[in-house]
Amino acid sequence: MKILARQLTLDLYNCDTSRLSNVDDIKDTLRSVVGRVPRLCSEVINESHCSIVGAFAEGHIALHVYKELRYVAVDIFTCIESDDVEELAKVIRKFFRPDKIKSTFLKRGDFGLEREIKPKIKVRVAPLRRVKNAGAKVVRKLVRRNND
Repeated sequence: MKILARQLTLDLYNCDTSRLSNVDDIKDTLRSVVGRVPRLCSEVINESHCSIVGAFAEGHIALHVYKELRYVAVDIFTCIESDDVEELAKVIRKFFRPDKIKSTFLKRGDFGLEREIKPKIKVRVAPLRRVKNAGAKVVRKLVRRNND
């Protein structure tokens, strides 16, 4: 079944704090990968939250950056089959360097069976975060043993 569009949403957790502050750097990174020159509009909502939106003929990209939470919400929407939303997602992940990523892929305008209309969700955890989590679990178990 032919679909009309694809949408990828990303939740980036525990991002590199140095990358969350400069809106111009974020916009330059987005422009470098999109290739087209969409007009990127940014709005600083308050000192810890800003949004960046780029609309172009074939879709849009939207980011909400929360500095204090070290969290970025990304929405990539495209109507062209040749566009690879995953390539843009890789550049965004590389720029923000999150510890944990949750991505959801949606086929928009898919007129297939209703039971087939489910998003595909992936969760990735950075290797360093896994090591920190495993080390913390070992320490907690050793403390419990010593207390007993």
